[in-house]
Amino acid sequence: MTTVTTLGQGHQPADTPDPSAAGRQGVVAALVLIGGYTIVEVVAGFMSGSLALLAHAGHMLTDAVFLVLALVTMRLSGRSTAEHTYGYHRTEVIAALINALVLWGISVWVLIEAYRRLSATPEVDGRILLIVASVGLVVNIAAVWTIHGAAQKNATLEGSFQHMITDLLGSVAVVVAAVLVWAFGWQVADPVTSMLIGVLILTSTWRLLSRVMDVLLEGTPEHIDLYALCHKLEELDGVTVIHDVHCWTLAPGYVALTAHMLVDPAYAADGGHEILLDRVRDIAYDEFDIQHITVQLETTAGRCVEAHHVDHLLATARAPL
Repeated sequence: MTTVTTLGQGHQPADTPDPSAAGRQGVVAALVLIGGYTIVEVVAGFMSGSLALLAHAGHMLTDAVFLVLALVTMRLSGRSTAEHTYGYHRTEVIAALINALVLWGISVWVLIEAYRRLSATPEVDGRILLIVASVGLVVNIAAVWTIHGAAQKNATLEGSFQHMITDLLGSVAVVVAAVLVWAFGWQVADPVTSMLIGVLILTSTWRLLSRVMDVLLEGTPEHIDLYALCHKLEELDGVTVIHDVHCWTLAPGYVALTAHMLVDPAYAADGGHEILLDRVRDIAYDEFDIQHITVQLETTAGRCVEAHHVDHLLATARAPL
């Protein structure tokens, strides 16, 4: 006869999207800075004839989208219902996917337009370009500084922060191009800088898209060594083998784990279940930074019909931690 004990446990980490009021205020302030100056750059880009300003405005627009997304995620992600038992954590992932595809469209247009301008470079107003680019650099620095503290405590904001750092590098490139156009009349600096920003957008977007697709395909998070985790759990007293293991990311900074553990019947008879489950919690939470765990304890695998997934036993080349 099979005796099964199930543990379902959610753990709210310190960096789960529920920041302090000060953190939310920082995000709102950064959003106002980024969103407002995006409009300024678009207007100035058309006035000055600068493609670099328009390209940078497109990148800043994605920063604003990420910040809006962060605010929405803070409010919605932890709200679970009978219809959405994990809450709305995936709203961030879906929106990030849409954002990445939009970014690809922007970067392709920038690269095509920049290539066209290399052969017939239009006149760019260097003075407007320099003024707007310089102020834009200050705005980017201010926005990064505004959410820096909150990003260190919040996994959702950390992605936005990294994206804004990339945008800051693009802002530096636009300032350099503005100096070259204004001081030396090198009009070609504008389309060249635009191409650099386009490549920068493609690079950052590819990383973003890779992470998003990994989450949607429920891949094991990069920081989780699943083989080492299985070895750790199998070394616990009373555990015979761990199988049917699944570890995936619900949303950035929120990892889930489910597993079946075959336990020695004699150990289970001695009332060792609670001690075992406490050790599983400690290992999953503290050593592997997993926030949501569900572990099923079994004394026999005879009635377990799920796929067992015990390939970690064959991975002898990977030594446990």
